[in-house]
Amino acid sequence: MALEQIRFIHTADLHLDSPFLGLNKLPDKLFSRLQESTFSALERIVDTAIEKSVDFVLFVGDLFDGEDRSIKAQARLRKQLKRLEEEDIFAFITYGNHDHLAGDWVKLDMPDNVYVFNESPEAFLFTAKNGVTVHVYGFSYPERHVLTRKIDEYEKVPGADLHIAMLHGSEDGHSGSHQPYAPFTIRELKEKAMDYWALGHIHKSRVLHSDPYIVYPGNTQGRHRKEEGEKGCYFVTMTKEGQTELEFIETADIRWESVRIDLKEKMGMTQFYTSCMTAMESLGSKGQSILCQVMIANPYHLSQKLLKTIENGEFIEMLQDEVFLDDDFIWPYHVKLEENLKDEKKLISDDAFLNVLEEAASELFHADVFDQAVSDLFSHTYGSRYLDAIDGPEREQILQSAKKLVLRCLSEVD
Repeated sequence: MALEQIRFIHTADLHLDSPFLGLNKLPDKLFSRLQESTFSALERIVDTAIEKSVDFVLFVGDLFDGEDRSIKAQARLRKQLKRLEEEDIFAFITYGNHDHLAGDWVKLDMPDNVYVFNESPEAFLFTAKNGVTVHVYGFSYPERHVLTRKIDEYEKVPGADLHIAMLHGSEDGHSGSHQPYAPFTIRELKEKAMDYWALGHIHKSRVLHSDPYIVYPGNTQGRHRKEEGEKGCYFVTMTKEGQTELEFIETADIRWESVRIDLKEKMGMTQFYTSCMTAMESLGSKGQSILCQVMIANPYHLSQKLLKTIENGEFIEMLQDEVFLDDDFIWPYHVKLEENLKDEKKLISDDAFLNVLEEAASELFHADVFDQAVSDLFSHTYGSRYLDAIDGPEREQILQSAKKLVLRCLSEVD
């Protein structure tokens, strides 16, 4: 007799066919693999669903990166959904703010094992092979900007053993860099008396609550440096009584990571290069490729000559020359100098000088004083034609860089 339980995959934010803007300067082989990575993640999701013999897969919004979803992306998705159909695995889809229903695209029909939710929350009755019944709830975004509390439209429908709700949206006050679409509170979700809330929209894996489970799986493939760490989906097992177990499954083909090197003393080129390579290797690819940012704390321990090689790109080219772009690699894409003004001040004991430096910089924060200081540059017969006006944020960045340069030069003096 089959256990009275269901098994499913909860995934969201695949962003298929993401263009990976700004990364086209990567080596062609690496950029091509990055462009393919969202599809690789989808394939790993389906591989897991088949391996785990799940009953269904929940795709909670933003399957596609854009509202004009390409034929290529639709065809690749359809191919993987057909694989699920061949294994008698159902798929539930809601579209989110990126792939909303108001987009303009050539529609490619999906297999019969797929149900796409409409623009208003509704319930779909699913019966597993072992007879367990599940009401699956969800809605697709009718347009890109859905700011209303769609949670108010969710109503639990009697007549099923389990109730699972899909919602692509943001917890009130916790949207971070994401738009606060379809907002909700944990209390509101709990009041709906569902057995599991399958969320989407936030690109970081988070379990907001465990009774019932309220879960963001995060996105399946990091798309830029701000989406570091593990990316994947959840394999979920639920008994008929609602007892739930989660297992996170990593799906990203290429992971974004950072390593930090905290310099404690002066270093020459060879020692610094070795430290960077060792730090990168400590990440360990573990059957996965990594795009790595190397962060250098206390860079004033490095010579001006070495710092120049970092700033002009020579040093990172040295690191990259050691990388073979085979199946698993660690590719350094950026070396960042973490210049902390407070740390640099420790090198200089003359408090009076530092006070004068701070006062001079503070005066330059005033637009009229700053403009006077750069007036010769902007009045230059030839140079001025290539210059744009300097706004507030850019002025502040220039002044901070100037202060750091002064302190760095002083730190070189024995």
